[in-house]
Amino acid sequence: MRNVYGWLLLTPAAILLIGFTHYPAVATLIDSFFSTGTVVRPSRFVGLANYALLADDPIFWQVLRNNLAFAAGTIPTSIALALLMAIWVNDKLPARALVRMSYFTPTILPMVAVANLWLFFYTPQIGLIDKVAAVFGMPSHNWLGDPSTVMACLAVMTVWKEAGFFMIFYLAALQSLSPELEEAAKIEGASRWYYFRRVTFPLLMPTTLFVLVNATINSFKLVDHLFILTKGGPDNASNLLLYYIYQVAFSFFETSYASTLTVVLLALLAAMAIVQFQLIEKRVHYR
Repeated sequence: MRNVYGWLLLTPAAILLIGFTHYPAVATLIDSFFSTGTVVRPSRFVGLANYALLADDPIFWQVLRNNLAFAAGTIPTSIALALLMAIWVNDKLPARALVRMSYFTPTILPMVAVANLWLFFYTPQIGLIDKVAAVFGMPSHNWLGDPSTVMACLAVMTVWKEAGFFMIFYLAALQSLSPELEEAAKIEGASRWYYFRRVTFPLLMPTTLFVLVNATINSFKLVDHLFILTKGGPDNASNLLLYYIYQVAFSFFETSYASTLTVVLLALLAAMAIVQFQLIEKRVHYR
């Protein structure tokens, strides 16, 4: 009877998990092996044709490179900045609660609102960046219209929004550390940098792994800001994988090819998660 009661408690969550996670993933995988059906031409089994089309799609490879570069720029920067902010607000400083709130505020803003906010920074001639640059005699620049700067602009905005969220986890981890460790280190004459490198940071590695996994997922699922800022342009220079899936599915109405792209995205995230957990998790616990 106790087992039945436990399964009944799990049933609502299991239904939601299956209905909104597992079933869509399996349905997407199946759909990737079929052509896109229309009223005149029904869907038919095409095997790996969609995957062959993906392999020959130059836009896909460009978008994948964009997303990998975006992830490589935002993930370590967000984590490092979050750790620095957590250490800063964990110390005794004036108006500590206000500083914590200021760091965390960007996290609670919707991504569309954040994109509109940063649009006032990046807009040519009338944007804040160009206004400040004009004071020093520098020319105006189309930050979001230049392929060489658009990705960096998106990365800066993303780090600004996400670092405060990751800071909360680091702050909670720092507050859980025993103060006796720092007192013992001071008695032994250890410097603050040595104490952080040999004691604090190793003890924070489980939190770092958790933050790393979340940062990786976030770097591949961001799409809202592209609607407001660039629409993936110029010439796909800022296009990311999830936004490309949206374009293929809802602009070009190639739902089967969009399913194929989604399967590749899921496989890529799964592979990254396996690497992180299998290789990094073995080193996250302090010895």
